[in-house]
This record gives sequence, C-alpha cells and structure tokens, in this order.
Amino acid sequence: MNLILIPMLVALLIPIYEACKDSDIWQKMLAFSSAASKAAIIILVVAVWRDDWMIGVAGVIILSVGNAGLMLLAQIMKRMNDVIHERTGEL
Repeated sequence: MNLILIPMLVALLIPIYEACKDSDIWQKMLAFSSAASKAAIIILVVAVWRDDWMIGVAGVIILSVGNAGLMLLAQIMKRMNDVIHERTGEL
C-alpha cells in the first residue's frame, strides 16, 4: 500500500509547489483544484483498501462538490480584484 500512496502524495505536492510560485489567481485556483481532486482520489484508494465506505463517501463528496466551491471562490476573488482596479483607475 505504501508503494501506491507515496507516488500519489508526491503527485499531490506538484500543484501545490506550482501554486506557491505563480501569482496569477487562476493558476492558483487551478493548482488547488488539482490538489483537491488528487486528495479525493487518495481518500478513495484508502477507503477501498481499508474497506471503509464511510471514508469513500467523503471522497466522493469532495470530488463532486469540492471543486465547484473553489471555482466560485475564484470568481469572487477575480471580481473583487477587477473592482479594486476600476476604482484606482488601473486596468
């Protein structure tokens, strides 16, 4: 099981590293969305391995609903940034 989880955790760290490097909000949201999807897949793998379907249900909920909230947050942050730039005269 460790041979499966270690590469999955390394793959999870790649988008987090990219999010720290980039200043563009859309790239950050994309990286965090990718990390959330990978974390949910790891949760599903662990749930199947442990035969614990309550953990699996949590992974499915994260996969189906989690990224929608993240994209809504990205839209709100982009709109707030646009409003700030309009008020200061930049664009």
